[in-house]
Amino acid sequence: MIQALTASSWTQRSLHRSLLAEMPWRPIARYRRQLERIRHVPPQLIVEPSTQWRAMLQRAGAGSDMWFEACALVDHVCRRALAKVPYDTQWLAALAMLDGRLAEMATGEGKTLALGLAAAVAALSGRRVHVLTSNPYLVERDALLLAPLYLALGLRVRSVAEGNDLDGRRQAYRADIVYATAKTVVFDALRDEVVARGETGELMMGARVLVEGEAAVPVLPALDMVLIDEADSILVDEASMPLIVSAPQKDPATRVRTWTAWKHATALVAGRDYTLDEGRRQIHLKSPRLPVLERVWISEAHRDEWIETALRARHFHLKGRDYVVRDGLVCIVDPITGRVAEGRQWGRGLHGMVALKEKLVPPPELVTVAQTTYSCFFPRYRDMAGMSGTLRELRSELRSIYSLDMVAIPLRRPSRRLNMGFRVFDDESSLHASLVDRIRGLTKANRAVLVGTDTVACSERVSRALSDAGVAHRVLNADQGAEEASIVGSAGAPGAVTVATHMAGRGTDIAVAPEVLAHGGLHVLSLQMNVTGRLDRQLIGRCARQGDPGSHEHWVSLELMKMEKMPLTKMTTRVFEAFGERLVASVMPASLRLFQRQRAQKARRHRARLHASARYWDQSLATAYRANEK
Repeated sequence: MIQALTASSWTQRSLHRSLLAEMPWRPIARYRRQLERIRHVPPQLIVEPSTQWRAMLQRAGAGSDMWFEACALVDHVCRRALAKVPYDTQWLAALAMLDGRLAEMATGEGKTLALGLAAAVAALSGRRVHVLTSNPYLVERDALLLAPLYLALGLRVRSVAEGNDLDGRRQAYRADIVYATAKTVVFDALRDEVVARGETGELMMGARVLVEGEAAVPVLPALDMVLIDEADSILVDEASMPLIVSAPQKDPATRVRTWTAWKHATALVAGRDYTLDEGRRQIHLKSPRLPVLERVWISEAHRDEWIETALRARHFHLKGRDYVVRDGLVCIVDPITGRVAEGRQWGRGLHGMVALKEKLVPPPELVTVAQTTYSCFFPRYRDMAGMSGTLRELRSELRSIYSLDMVAIPLRRPSRRLNMGFRVFDDESSLHASLVDRIRGLTKANRAVLVGTDTVACSERVSRALSDAGVAHRVLNADQGAEEASIVGSAGAPGAVTVATHMAGRGTDIAVAPEVLAHGGLHVLSLQMNVTGRLDRQLIGRCARQGDPGSHEHWVSLELMKMEKMPLTKMTTRVFEAFGERLVASVMPASLRLFQRQRAQKARRHRARLHASARYWDQSLATAYRANEK
């Protein structure tokens, strides 16, 4: 009995120690001690980096005296070249990334410089560093912003964009530090693989057109170290979609099927000929009016599949939410960032059906040449780290897929953000009427206002309501991508009103004017029904940064709750009708949390299936290559 109790106690103590070790704040004490060593490096040991000095640092390795001297050198040069004094919290985040971890750093706390510090130290140590983000604008901005720091340290820095020619990209990737979007690097890797595969025939011809000719040297060199900005967006949210290199497929039969299926689908009537399952986004055909088998169909199942695709395009893919039309083309809107997903196209005839719905010419169908996912690609790097403002909800998933642990970086100053809670309205029109009054009051008080919306269509309806009331404002959505920097740059001015879709994916700081701060700071008004609390926190994080004042509130309508099929909607409606808005507002947080938990679980299962499928694809290709070699 004593032995059993002792064993049990030992097991409990071991479990307790392991749980403590996993807590995201545990390594902070170690990084604080390292920061103290950096701050106390004698000035005479901070020397200009020479080739010999860098070789000695590479041999000494991380954690050596010389490594701390390199950190102190980067700190010193940062003050001189950028006229910026790195905060302790920025160094804590940089040290966490140099330790191979993900750093959770609140929005507005200076992630750009923290990534720069980590990249500079790693590059001085002989590593080739890729700094990746999901936003092309930030790639160019951050590379230019931090170039003086890198150049003063004798490091070469380049940025890579999709528009660069092949030779320019090849040279850029040979720099010490490379800024690029995650998609750019992955697609360059896929194109290199296609060229190296040695395929022949139509597929290879299409691939060679994509890569602008066969090259003897791969565009992308060996993958060494990667630092990922907005790591939750890239490693988790965007990992739910496979990354595919495609070539146009000249198949007249597919074009005929697209036109024929759309013609028949528009003749069918919902409820009579088919039913809609909006929750699962499925179509169930039940009509005897379906067309007879023609030569374009292989079988009844083949016919039904194409007609169901046409009906999904008709009912489930909405203009202003899922896509916009630009220059006569259907452009997909990224559901995470709210931007146009350049070059992306739906498959299995769906893109052509949506084009026909908009009375446009369907584009050619694409055939897959190579594909991967972020969860399969990023482990190819020797070392991986990154940061974001919203990681804690995903730490178990990030650890299981990428073997990355998270550390929470404390705030530099106590938060002064004021939460003004929820408001619930019967329908969108009453919400818009109150919104106009609310914004007028805030702008009269010299506050700046940011209104967050879910979709392009929603932002346009809000914009119309404000325009009709004579309220000056600017709109930032997928249709105004080119004006993003200008719109965000003026969003913190006194009386400024900005209506934006998915500010969580923008990554650009709003500089709040001193006059606005003196009157309470930026006010964020969310009209979004986000599927995850992380997106709520990223939107809220636009206000009250680094100890500045600011406030936020969340408005929803029962109409939107019903459309999104939120939990407790019926109960909320009854309470609203019986007791009014005030009592309902107290129920909303619980309803929203339950809704987000359900959506998060569904998304997690989808990502797990995609990861398993991608691993199978990679293993199948590897097996095929080995067989060909034999």
